Amino acid sequence: MRRPSKDSTNKLSAESQRLVSISQSIVQAGSRLEERTFERHLDMQLQKLLKTAHQDTIDATLNVLFKDDLNAYDVLMEGVEAVSESSTMTEMHDGVETTHQALLIAAPVLAWTRFSIASGTIPGEILTSLSAHFGAHLLAEGTQMSMAPTLFAIDQLPRTHAETYALTHKLAQAAHKGAAVKPIAKPADTAPFLADTRYLLVAVVAPLGAPLFRWQEPQYLNNFMAERTNALEQWRTQATPSVSRLLPGCGVELLLPEAYYVACREADKLIRPVSIRAAVHYLTNTLGVEASDLRAVIAGFGEETTDGQIDEYRVSFTMRQEAEVIYGIVWPLYGQEDEEGTPLEGLTHSALATGEIVRPIDEIVAHLNDCGITHIKKHTERFVVEYCDDCGAPLFADPVGELVHAEMPEDAPQGGEHFH
Repeated sequence: MRRPSKDSTNKLSAESQRLVSISQSIVQAGSRLEERTFERHLDMQLQKLLKTAHQDTIDATLNVLFKDDLNAYDVLMEGVEAVSESSTMTEMHDGVETTHQALLIAAPVLAWTRFSIASGTIPGEILTSLSAHFGAHLLAEGTQMSMAPTLFAIDQLPRTHAETYALTHKLAQAAHKGAAVKPIAKPADTAPFLADTRYLLVAVVAPLGAPLFRWQEPQYLNNFMAERTNALEQWRTQATPSVSRLLPGCGVELLLPEAYYVACREADKLIRPVSIRAAVHYLTNTLGVEASDLRAVIAGFGEETTDGQIDEYRVSFTMRQEAEVIYGIVWPLYGQEDEEGTPLEGLTHSALATGEIVRPIDEIVAHLNDCGITHIKKHTERFVVEYCDDCGAPLFADPVGELVHAEMPEDAPQGGEHFH
C-alpha cells in the first residue's frame, strides 16, 4: 500500500474534494447500479485530471484519504490505475458510431546475471518477431496491438499515473491506426543489479465489450485457467529466444502478460527469490567458495514513523566464520504483507498450490536453504531504514546488529560492474 508524503495537508482543492466525495460515494453505494454510476463520474473526473497532467491533485487526494479513509483510498487508487492504463476511442463511419477499448499491458521478464542486464531500444527484427508471437499466443481474435520499441527497466517506466495515461493513449492510437512508435530518445540510467525485471509494454485495442486476451474468448470461459496456462507456455517457448538476444549473458524467465499495474506488482514479488539465487551464485563463483561457507543475516526494517511496521527485510551475506558483510539484497514487502503472514493476494505460485499462509521471513529462509545456505542469523529487533550517505546504497545488519555498508573483500576478483 502507498504511504502518504510527510508534507500532506488536509486543505484540498475543489477538484480534490470532488474526488474524495465520489470515492466515498462508491464505498457507500447500496447497489451495483448506484456504484457504477459513481464510478463513471470518478472516471470522467480522473480522465480530465490525467489528460491535463494534474498528478499533484490526485496525489494530494490520495495522501489525505490514506490517513482519513482507507476504504475510499483503495477505491480512488483502483480508479486512477484503471483510468491511466486504459482508454476508449469513438469514431464515425458512414453515420455509424463505433467505440473501441484499449488496455496497456506489461509483459515482465525476470533476468539474472553476473554481468549487466541490458535495456533500451529493441531492434526492428526482434520487435516484429515478439509482436507476432504476442498476438498469436496471447490475444483474442479481432484485436489490434502496438508494442513499444523499448525494453524497459524499472527506472524507465512511467513515473506517474499521468505519464502512464499519456503512454497508454500513444500506444493505443498507434495500435488502432497501424502506425509505428518511436523509441525513447534518452532512456533514464539504471542501477546495475544481479537480478532485475525488464518489461515489454503493449497496447491492445478491441471493439468495446469484446475480449482482449485469448482466454477471455467464449469457447474458453469454462476452462480459462488451462487456456491461460497454455498461452503462457506458448509465449515463453516462442518469445524466450528473442528476449535472450536482447539480454545477452542473462538467465531469463517470462511472466504472464497482464494489465500494467497488476503485472508490475506480480513481477516485483517474483524477482525477490531470484535476487537471492543470483546473489548466492555471484558470491560462490566470484569468491570460489561453497554456499555452505556463507552465512545469511536477516533483519526487518521500517520507517521511523510507522510504529513498528516492517516495510522490508534486508538480507546480508558474510563468510560463515567472519562478521564483515560482503553483499546484501533487499526483500520489500507489498500490499498487506507483513511479518505475521502473507495474504492470498501476496502468495507466490508455490504457496497458492498448497494453500498455505507463509510468513515472508520463513519464505526468505526457505529460499536461502534451497540455495545451500543453512547458517542463518535472524535479528528480532526492527531497524530503521538507513542508506549510505555517500553512495545511497542500503545499509545492512551484520551478525551483531550493527548497520554497515556491504563491501566485497579487497582481494575478490573485480568485474566491470558495481552491483547493489
